[in-house]
Amino acid sequence: MAETVYQLLEPGGSLVLISHAPTRPAPPPPTGTSPIPHEQIRDLITTFLNSELRSGNRLVADYSVERFERTVERTSFGAPRTVFAPGRPDIIRDADGVLAGRLSMSYAAPHLFGPRLDEFIGTLRELLERDSPTGRFWDWPGDTEILIATRR
Repeated sequence: MAETVYQLLEPGGSLVLISHAPTRPAPPPPTGTSPIPHEQIRDLITTFLNSELRSGNRLVADYSVERFERTVERTSFGAPRTVFAPGRPDIIRDADGVLAGRLSMSYAAPHLFGPRLDEFIGTLRELLERDSPTGRFWDWPGDTEILIATRR
């Protein structure tokens, strides 16, 4: 796709990819919140679904982990420029928000749990209650990474 975009752009035109960069250092969570236990939730989902996590017909693990910069670098664009913008440090969710967010993911869609959906929801709520005495959870999606590849 990048090669097609390159051909469509006039010289000086750019392809811009915007994504989250959760590998950058996170700020401290706001007082009275607990970080969302992402790994524990992922393990719970895997336990209930008795399989690898899927996205459509593919295993989540099958998706490339190559960084966008490396992929773009091999195209006619060459090495892109990367700029970071600070991520929002104040995303706070309650247990319902954490649950809804997870069930909105393709690999954890409600229909995948079948008759065990209510059991999964109850178990996840127990996990969240243990993790946060206040019931407030902090999430930090990471800084915003802006990758700019310009046609020469």
